[in-house]
Amino acid sequence: MDKTRVSLKPRNGGQPGEPAGCNSSRLPSGAKERDKMQGRDGASEVTNPGARGLLPDRHPTADFFVCDIFDAAPKDDLGTMEHPIFSLSTRPDRRILSYVHNGTSVEVTPSVRGRATIHDKDILIYCISQLMAAVNAGRAVSRTLQLKAHDLLVATNRDTSGDGYTRLREAFERLAGTRITTNMETGGIETTRGFGLIEAWEIVRRSRGGRMISVTVTLSEWLYRAVLAKSVLTLSRDYFRLRKPLERRVYELARKHCGRQPEWRISLATLHKKTGSTSPIRVFRAALRRMIEDDNLPDYRLTEEPGDVIRVTRLRPEVAPGSRPAVSAEALDRLRELAPGHDVHALEAEWLGFWESSGQPRLTAPDRAFLAWAEGRLQR
Repeated sequence: MDKTRVSLKPRNGGQPGEPAGCNSSRLPSGAKERDKMQGRDGASEVTNPGARGLLPDRHPTADFFVCDIFDAAPKDDLGTMEHPIFSLSTRPDRRILSYVHNGTSVEVTPSVRGRATIHDKDILIYCISQLMAAVNAGRAVSRTLQLKAHDLLVATNRDTSGDGYTRLREAFERLAGTRITTNMETGGIETTRGFGLIEAWEIVRRSRGGRMISVTVTLSEWLYRAVLAKSVLTLSRDYFRLRKPLERRVYELARKHCGRQPEWRISLATLHKKTGSTSPIRVFRAALRRMIEDDNLPDYRLTEEPGDVIRVTRLRPEVAPGSRPAVSAEALDRLRELAPGHDVHALEAEWLGFWESSGQPRLTAPDRAFLAWAEGRLQR
């Protein structure tokens, strides 16, 4: 079983204090509600450790945040969703990008390894997702994160072979080498400054074969401020299944500008500019037409209208005000007890999406329905 899944069934007796997945309590069944939706330490305090002959804490964790939330919902920051920071090229892109739109200026300077790509952004999305899940859970966070390379690869739907680790290292290098100069606001503050997408990274531990196991990443203050201000949006997990860079970039723009509105229209010329595509407009138009034909974007559909206009339509129907089922704080606390290490808010959001896609049935006991769904979701 990979670490993104956890069993809620007891193991070895399920005694209190055992690791995640060992709790012997059972979730409520909620069978009727589920059918409607067609979803079947006690250590003493030591005031003077040296007096008892203890070794010093050589690896304190107070200065960094450990990424250990298994089901953190994918989150993306609004700034890089709005502006074309990342390269859409599959080859090293060493051109300097200058972009000005509605008073916001962005200049992106690549390193000799090229500008960070839209696929390199997976690392930032993973870090932002972990931090937001921790903030929502009331945990202390830091600009420096310690993460397991394998967990990152799995969460972002990447290959976990040797080549996958090699590409991951190359992505870290491009992210650290790409420099941004901008006056974009984050957290309500507008400043003109230069920074890297990540400030630093370090391989903390390697396997015997040389693969990275544990990595620390220090985010730029600009990006970290966006997280603390919650200037982020949730992405579909299917975002990581999009193969073409342009598909990922157009999805980001659709998610930000269309959001939960029924539809959003944009001229082809403006979309061409906002994606950061360097292709001629006629090539860009042909690529969009192929994208419309393939219809791969999660949650949204593209159509072409007369006058070189692209319409983005949200696929899920709008929820009538006041009809969305409410999950109580007690139910979320119950789930935290039974599935420690999971992002309960992400699971709640996923369940609400499932409820919408199931036809928005009327639920007489939302808490029971939610917990029953969570039981099945986490035991898959």
